[in-house]
Amino acid sequence: MEKTHCLIVIFLSYACFSVMVNGLGGRMVGGRTEISDVKTNEEVQELGRYSVDQYNQNQRQYSKGKNIGFVKFSEVVKAEKQVVSGIKYFLTVEAIKDDGSALKTFDAVVVVKPWANTKELLVFAPSTN
Repeated sequence: MEKTHCLIVIFLSYACFSVMVNGLGGRMVGGRTEISDVKTNEEVQELGRYSVDQYNQNQRQYSKGKNIGFVKFSEVVKAEKQVVSGIKYFLTVEAIKDDGSALKTFDAVVVVKPWANTKELLVFAPSTN
């Protein structure tokens, strides 16, 4: 009898797991999802703009009056999102050096918590790709 209960529990656990994975198109819960309409997605482009603004603000704060090279937002060219305690966006952002000399690519990570009306830039660094 105890063996039967154990088999039932194992079967139900497997069934629940299968429904979770297959019900999400084969993706695991909490995994990254590519955003396909990046260039026309206003929310994603605004997050890219926010990332550049925050980066420049941080540069001003810590540069102590030195011109260390601010950047101007151009566009987000790639984006993924992940559901965490909010939505974590992984962005590939193109920006132009302040003097207009070169287009640079940056990796940015932003966490948005819609219920708290907050967003936070976690990472903004030259792209490694």
